Amino acid sequence: MNTQSIIVPQISSFPARQAKARAILRWLVKLDVVEEALSTCGRSYNKMAYAIAPGARRFVDNPDALPYGRPVNGLEIVLKRCIYTPQQDFVEEAGCPQCRREIGEALFDSLEDWMPGHTDNFICPECRHEDDINGFLFLDACGFSNLGFIFNDWLEAGFKQSFVDEFAERLDRPVSFVKVRL
Repeated sequence: MNTQSIIVPQISSFPARQAKARAILRWLVKLDVVEEALSTCGRSYNKMAYAIAPGARRFVDNPDALPYGRPVNGLEIVLKRCIYTPQQDFVEEAGCPQCRREIGEALFDSLEDWMPGHTDNFICPECRHEDDINGFLFLDACGFSNLGFIFNDWLEAGFKQSFVDEFAERLDRPVSFVKVRL
């Protein structure tokens, strides 16, 4: 399948991200969405992730598309600054929420300063509006944060909107739901 369903809080530097990641994991384990122990069901880094659990069926639109029994099926929690974008057909366009002008090229060029943590913010080159980079408008859902939740090969199942909304509520932040086909 080679897909990822990624839920990312819309904030560059999530405060107390490790504690929040543990709380989200406990919630997902309690709901029986993922298993409590790490196993080799991931795609990235050292392949360690939290395997899909039977209760995941309750939180997706198409339960038969969940990756049960597949070697890659787990939740990876990312605790470092990352850029989350669709890989195929990603439109690198962004707009300023203040002046509504297209500023994508400048914004994506600024990621060289954002990625190492020199700044969380971007300043619109047109009107000088400044905000966290996540506060700007993107054509495709994407996220920029030091906290991310990657569900490997769950894309075809499609999260229910109520699950994404509850995720945002538990993070106490709006989230981006990034859909990636590798």
